[in-house]
Amino acid sequence: MTATVEVRFKGIRKGYYRWPEENGSLRVRSPVVVEAERGLDLGYISAVGELAAKKCGSCTGCAVGDTAPPAEAQLAAVVRVAGEGDVRQAEDLRRGEDEIRRRVAERARSHGLTMKVSDAEWQWDRKKLTVYFTAEHRVDFRALVRELAAQYHTRIELRQIGVRDEAARLTGVGRCGREYCCSTWLTELSPISLSLAKDQHLSLNPAQISGGCGRLLCCLRYEHDFYLTQRKRFPKEGKTLRTARGAEKVVAVDIFRERVFLRNEEQGPRTVALVDLQAELETAAAALPTPEPRPQEPPVPAAPSEPSVATPAAEGERKKRRRRRRRRRDGPGDAGPSEPVE
Repeated sequence: MTATVEVRFKGIRKGYYRWPEENGSLRVRSPVVVEAERGLDLGYISAVGELAAKKCGSCTGCAVGDTAPPAEAQLAAVVRVAGEGDVRQAEDLRRGEDEIRRRVAERARSHGLTMKVSDAEWQWDRKKLTVYFTAEHRVDFRALVRELAAQYHTRIELRQIGVRDEAARLTGVGRCGREYCCSTWLTELSPISLSLAKDQHLSLNPAQISGGCGRLLCCLRYEHDFYLTQRKRFPKEGKTLRTARGAEKVVAVDIFRERVFLRNEEQGPRTVALVDLQAELETAAAALPTPEPRPQEPPVPAAPSEPSVATPAAEGERKKRRRRRRRRRDGPGDAGPSEPVE
């Protein structure tokens, strides 16, 4: 019996692996050595068991993620639990990656490549070096790869990423004073559109709704459901309500303080709590007189329809149609003797 585990690496990179349960149980945040592409890599456990299997089944990052439940036979294996020497080796590689990033950036400028080198990552067994970069257009970096392979004597992979992925890998502090959501707990970067800011009635100024990466804030996505759920409890803006002061128009709502801003044409604006407004609406609805049912009137008999008078042209057209139907039914042999030709 094998269990599915989720392993996280540097940045937001993660993978799903299988672990034989007879070898013991794995704990979250435990370092493990796993099978990687053409070698071994070291990561940390982030989910185990049913939770990892569910996340793997909903993931679309690989072919395994398209199956639900995940096909454990296609998952790579966890080789063993990492020891102190393995963790120390990984830490030594991490300390030298920043220097590698600067060297790659210098070589890219010498080749005249318009690319921004964001990060570098060693595989644990030093059989692969991955360099992450951002660029506005496609970059021909084949000459740079050959030079780096000759210098580091390993397999080189240059991977182009977006600015949001770059912010998640490099991390930082947002306008809220906390670390970026994309580099801490928000592991899936979902697409964000301007309609989310409109639904939340936020300012459409890009400087106010953009994050450190220059794109729309990630919190617009995971807070959107909260705004939609709360606004269902409030009357729609622009709607006219019948309250104790008469007809009042809803100007704005405050979902956090649960207040409604109303305006009356004669008495002016006012602010009322949502609970008090609901009580006013119920009182005003109860004070309205109940309309009496209207007596049912007897049905009016329909006037007799006058017989239609056929015109000579319409009667002749009907005779022609009847003759054509009769000829199609009887055949050409029953058409009768032909008239003599003079």
